[in-house]
Amino acid sequence: MATSAPAAASRSLHIPSLDGVRACAVMLVFAAHAFAQAGVTGVLPGEFGVTVFFFLSGYLITTLLRLEHEQSGAISFRAFYLRRVLRIFPPFYLVLTVATVLWLVGGLPGGPRFQLDGLLSQGLFLTNYWVILNGWFNGHAPGTWIFWSLAVEEHFYLLFPLVYLLLLRFVRGRGRQALVLAGMCAAVLAWRLALVFAFGAGKDRTYVATDTRIDSILFGCILGVFANPVLDRTRIDHATWKFILVPLALLGLLASFVIRDPWFQESVAYTVQGICLFPLFIAAVRFSDWGPFQLLNVAPVVFIGVVSYSIYLVHPSVLWGVQQWTSSFLPPVAQDAVGLAITIAIAYGIAVAVERPAARLRKRLSRALIPAKPAAPATPDPTPVAVAGRTARS
Repeated sequence: MATSAPAAASRSLHIPSLDGVRACAVMLVFAAHAFAQAGVTGVLPGEFGVTVFFFLSGYLITTLLRLEHEQSGAISFRAFYLRRVLRIFPPFYLVLTVATVLWLVGGLPGGPRFQLDGLLSQGLFLTNYWVILNGWFNGHAPGTWIFWSLAVEEHFYLLFPLVYLLLLRFVRGRGRQALVLAGMCAAVLAWRLALVFAFGAGKDRTYVATDTRIDSILFGCILGVFANPVLDRTRIDHATWKFILVPLALLGLLASFVIRDPWFQESVAYTVQGICLFPLFIAAVRFSDWGPFQLLNVAPVVFIGVVSYSIYLVHPSVLWGVQQWTSSFLPPVAQDAVGLAITIAIAYGIAVAVERPAARLRKRLSRALIPAKPAAPATPDPTPVAVAGRTARS
């Protein structure tokens, strides 16, 4: 039986249950880094938290582009890049600047020596390839190696609006568009396998490089295009989603964590996880009041999700600093608790002082740049074309 998509009358991309997903992802990453700093590794799959962020990013941004095209008949490249800059850059450069200054004046002691090219690589969103060439902990402020994932996303989104425009123009039907994106995911998997088996690449190469991780974002893009739980109907009944597809997805994720063979973890695991996230994301949106998904909408969880970006940016440097300054009198558990409290406080401050004003500006400028949908011509041509920084009907 077909069921309708959740109400989206306002066409807003604020989906409360996804704030909860952000919270779970960022706390998984935080906990894994806290454990690792205490010398306990391999217990928590912190890498999966990053994969969730990638998937979520691809899903939300593709949904935004799809809505824009459906509402206005166009996609404004200028509005897209403006939104991206105002969302990502202010907190990013603030944290990078403060962490680097603290490092240079001894506030983050015990780190590596300063390298200008290391700092420049971060400022230019090249941290991931710096890590591959120079190692995780060389040449930049302690904890700022976390910026590698921001580099992957920024590289991806430099081109994705054009890719999506080409799909709209040359590939008819959302199902076929999704198949094209799935083919790209398969190509990335094949490239990872080639790197591992033919070239002997190590984990860092396949884990942080843009060319080997963009499929984690593309999987989310596929959900934005096809079977979108906010915009599309489904022919799958509720019981199938809840009691068959969600449990199978959880089993698939468990297998991706348990199978520890290096070749699998460095190549196939990312694909398995991306596929398993489809039913989990769909269920989290469609059935947010069901069972464990209710926890995603609890106020403290939503709060962590709202400030998750800043938590992600600052927490490794905070954990490092707390350890360096308190290891002589605080046990690791207490250090982690102090680190968490400081991280949340800083993240909230950044959200209030930087993210919220930037979001208000982003909305005003974005509305000004997105064209209104033109009146339908007598002989409409549905093919979008690029015109003066946006797409418009010819």
